[in-house]
Amino acid sequence: MRRCLLLAALLCTWFPDAGASDQWVPVRDVSLELRTGSPLDFSSLLPNAAIVADRRIVAGPGGRLAFAEAPEKPVRMLCASLAWSPASGGFPDHEAADRYARQLAMHGYNIARLHFVDASLMFGRQRDFEFDPETLDRVHYLLAALKRHGIYWIIDGLSSSRGAYGGYDDRWDAHGDLKLGLHLDRDAIAHWRVLQEKFLSRVNPYTGTATIRDDALALVILANENGIEFDSVVHERPERPGYDEALSGPFNRWLLSRYGSTEALARAWGVLDAGERLETASVRLPANRYADEPRMRDLQAFFVETERASTLRMSKVLRDLGYRGLISTYNNWPTVQTALSRRDLDAVTMNTYHDWVGGYSPGSALTQDSSLAGGANYMRMIAAARWLGKPFIVSEYDHLFWNRYRYEAGLAMPAYAALQGWDVLCRHGHGPIALAYGEPFAHKRAMLPYAIALDPVARAGETLSALLFRRGDVATSALTIPFAVRGEEDLSDDMQAREPENLTDLALVGRIGLLPANGFDRETGVSQPREQDAGSILAALRDHAALAAENRTDVASGFYESETGQILLDRRIGQLRVSAPATEAAAFSSLGEPIELGFMRIAQADGNGLVAISAIDAERTLSQSRRLLLIFATDAQNSNMVFRDSDEKVIEDFGELPVRIRKNYVDLELSRTAVRWSVSPVGLDGTVYPPVDRGSGRVAFRLSNDTPYGPTTYFLVEMETGG
Repeated sequence: MRRCLLLAALLCTWFPDAGASDQWVPVRDVSLELRTGSPLDFSSLLPNAAIVADRRIVAGPGGRLAFAEAPEKPVRMLCASLAWSPASGGFPDHEAADRYARQLAMHGYNIARLHFVDASLMFGRQRDFEFDPETLDRVHYLLAALKRHGIYWIIDGLSSSRGAYGGYDDRWDAHGDLKLGLHLDRDAIAHWRVLQEKFLSRVNPYTGTATIRDDALALVILANENGIEFDSVVHERPERPGYDEALSGPFNRWLLSRYGSTEALARAWGVLDAGERLETASVRLPANRYADEPRMRDLQAFFVETERASTLRMSKVLRDLGYRGLISTYNNWPTVQTALSRRDLDAVTMNTYHDWVGGYSPGSALTQDSSLAGGANYMRMIAAARWLGKPFIVSEYDHLFWNRYRYEAGLAMPAYAALQGWDVLCRHGHGPIALAYGEPFAHKRAMLPYAIALDPVARAGETLSALLFRRGDVATSALTIPFAVRGEEDLSDDMQAREPENLTDLALVGRIGLLPANGFDRETGVSQPREQDAGSILAALRDHAALAAENRTDVASGFYESETGQILLDRRIGQLRVSAPATEAAAFSSLGEPIELGFMRIAQADGNGLVAISAIDAERTLSQSRRLLLIFATDAQNSNMVFRDSDEKVIEDFGELPVRIRKNYVDLELSRTAVRWSVSPVGLDGTVYPPVDRGSGRVAFRLSNDTPYGPTTYFLVEMETGG
């Protein structure tokens, strides 16, 4: 018996999985490689063209990503997160890389983000820049394989705080001060420059081109999550409170340049501590980052100037090396301060999570909250960090395992990303797919947070994302609601200040983003200071006919309808609906009454989940297509998971494979009749099994995810109409 189970029995304080064993059905699939031509093979539905000079990625005149040959035509990109480490298998060998790249294209991905490459290259290395030759070869081969399959690249200039320094074995942990040093220290900046020269500027033997000059490289993120405030929070410890003393000298010099004397600073701040003088560089950093004070407002202003200068300095390195693509950085922490630091970037990149989990160790916890009950706040936070007129890339997002509502992410994020007109959507994980269950690596022996490849619920969401977002099933809003930005005067004494939640609600109706105040129309946007509320702004938009009078949004009751009419969110009951010509879907916490989507009616359900139906015949709608992909996602857990509490918030043991899917059923009705129709389970590898239901005339059936061939999240509906 497993040690944790024995301890659970002895202590009587831990709880094995709460559902009865017959409610969780083990997955039978082993291979996860999609079969060519299967309903899950999107390589014909969403083809990737060859990557050549005319098709390199640029920022079009409207601030959207586009191909160089047609800059006026926006391109939506579904991103595969490749954040491998030795624990998750590392970079694949050549044969596996070919299979993996092909599978990514079949799944509908057309761009990939390579994350923590520096850590992989330096794993186990003792000397600076002594890259592991086999890993370097595998990285180069994978890049070439991705390019052959029409998949572009996003690469971090730096992911690990250890950079390419030798002699460290904690490269994936938040240790080291290199990210802070990039803002302050010449040696750190020189180290970063050499890293770009030795990796990005090296000729890839499999493409014949230096990576930095390759048309496939669409975006470089200078350093992942590199804001000074965020890095300081990450490194804060009980024995090391507040801010790093390395900031003290530069901050004092900045204050002296701004105020000129201690007396002028004292007048601005109102008070100085005993012994603090600018002339002796003895003005202290804030002792408590969460205490609001003028000292904090100036520290934020110092961060903005420092971060913008760092961006210019690091960007020049890449340009001098011959890079023509887009550059971004500061890709998290959606505060007023970081928004000002991002305003001059080529593109804005942001990371966001719902129900974040800090690690894999026993005692790790999450809230088990629904994102819909909170109005998809993790989406709204980053929507308000966007600068209008610039490409917007979601470099990381997830609604994390083991949250039981994570099926919501597969509808909420792609639907609202499409509504907002974002450019890239990247659900974060070690990798978005796996070639099989049972790979012999520590992080692939069970589902884990940040490991979406093994999770049937997350995988179903990514399948839906390919249709809703990349294919464009959900339309971009014609309504844009700008948030005025003046500049430094928008900073406050609160370092956590961000756009108010009662205003980011507007992202559930139309496009939102930041706009310089000098180009701002007060009648159609959010002014400074932020004294309006979403209800009054929506009323003004209706008065000016920018929003239809019949739009049903009612902020007070938590009901939101997109300007397009395709998306409905009801926070009160935790329900999200999408009704579009090629896809209809609903995510629901419970089903008190039937959901009428137009083409599909969900009459009843046995529990919470996600149901979606999409046309998969080329250029056809739901009312025309003879082949429809039906997605039904509930929850999934590992076998023998153990929790410390009955609410399943605190993990004790993640268990092991096989993955088990929570059994459920839904009663569905489609607004079509057919001479003959059938519903067939589709395995996780795309295998189409014999029908589990069939009929003629009206299309209505009960759908169970527990099929004779094993549980699944996919079904194929086929119709013969006689036309």
